[in-house]
Amino acid sequence: MSADVTVATPARAQAAAVRAKEISARELLDLHLERIALRNPRLNAIVSLDEDRARAGAEAADRALASGAEPGPLHGLPFAFKDTHAVAGWRTTYGSPLFAEHVPDTDDLLVERVRAAGAVTIGKTNVPEFAAGSHTFNRVFGTTLNPHDPTRSAGGSSGGAACALAAGMVPLADGSDMGGSLRNPASFCGVVGLRPSWGRVPEWPSANMWETTATGGPMARTVDDLALLLSVLAGPDPRAPHALGDPGSAFGAPVVPAPLTGLRVGLSTDLGGAFAVDRSVRAVVEAAGTALTGAGAAVTGEIPDLTGADECFRTLRAWHFQARFGLQLAVHPTEFKASLAANIRAGESLTGADVAVAYQRRTTLAQRMREYFTDHDVLVLPVSQVPPFPADREFPDTVDGMPMDSYLDWMRSAYLITVTGCPAVSVPFGSTPEGLPVGVQIVARHGADRYLLEVAAAVETLAKSASRMAV
Repeated sequence: MSADVTVATPARAQAAAVRAKEISARELLDLHLERIALRNPRLNAIVSLDEDRARAGAEAADRALASGAEPGPLHGLPFAFKDTHAVAGWRTTYGSPLFAEHVPDTDDLLVERVRAAGAVTIGKTNVPEFAAGSHTFNRVFGTTLNPHDPTRSAGGSSGGAACALAAGMVPLADGSDMGGSLRNPASFCGVVGLRPSWGRVPEWPSANMWETTATGGPMARTVDDLALLLSVLAGPDPRAPHALGDPGSAFGAPVVPAPLTGLRVGLSTDLGGAFAVDRSVRAVVEAAGTALTGAGAAVTGEIPDLTGADECFRTLRAWHFQARFGLQLAVHPTEFKASLAANIRAGESLTGADVAVAYQRRTTLAQRMREYFTDHDVLVLPVSQVPPFPADREFPDTVDGMPMDSYLDWMRSAYLITVTGCPAVSVPFGSTPEGLPVGVQIVARHGADRYLLEVAAAVETLAKSASRMAV
């Protein structure tokens, strides 16, 4: 075993060590299982863990490498899939009592790609019920806690994934994002999460292949590792007609940070009053602006016009939820958490005209963003409007003194970007006075995912420098 490889080693380096036979897949798995045994009982990030099958998978990976088989980019890396992604032969509950014992027969496309890349499946990561909400709890497995402060939320809906990453239980993690489910938990747990351009990570199977608000995507501890996983998840597939045509390999090379000198940045803490923001989050975003300016970027307060984005998102979410879960709710009215049931029922009164207007608004928003990015390179704003809140709450009651009436109200900083179709990444940049992580959200034009990662890598380096100076 290589003494240099630990669970904190970057995923790209872990994979390289396995390929070079400096460490076996079995030994790497044992390192992670030790960490899981140490931290998961308290944090509850990984569910449906199967150590025996994981060890069998690691042994198979070692035999394949010994036989001379060409290893994939994730060969030998332990991997726990989000519990909303079907993994053939593995319990997949979607965080719902209705699927508590569900075992799929086939892999989702995302899972298929990760497995084909050589990852070793170890289990699943915890989610809210049907991935609804940015706090991870359900009646099947309970609540996932923040690795930096176990009294706090790990975010959601990819909260189990973000927590497991931050705690060193896995080197990479997959997730999905409708209203911020890759970005919010990344901010809460101090890791990196990318909501890719719509169409970058195709989905199959899908109840509605024309639905355009949700997407799968990668999470990692560094931007470079994020690119490694994106290279596996991205790329066209004949089963997903709206997939972007760039091959996943376009993201496989190590990420070189973009120059910050002359970078044209629009920065806002609240998108012109579109949402309330906690003071500690506002301070981190402002600090990012100061640091970017100091590094030579041209930072202004110019923001895109996102009028209508709130109504657009809420209409499309309710329409999607009602179509997907309406019949189940009618048959099992007590098997859904109240906030999700209300969101489903909100779709019952929608008309065809309501949905048409939502799509017209989305078309307008996409055009406005296209125009905005003709004279701006990126937009920087909060990921989440609050830092990690107490884990015994479903959602924060207030934000900066403003009441939050539903589990969606405090997520505007993320979901307003969702309906633009643009890629957005959460990068850790600072912390609250209590030491809780806070990320900044960086947005680029649709299709510019590689460029966004290059800017994110530069911001990541800048954040580390700013942290050292603060100390």
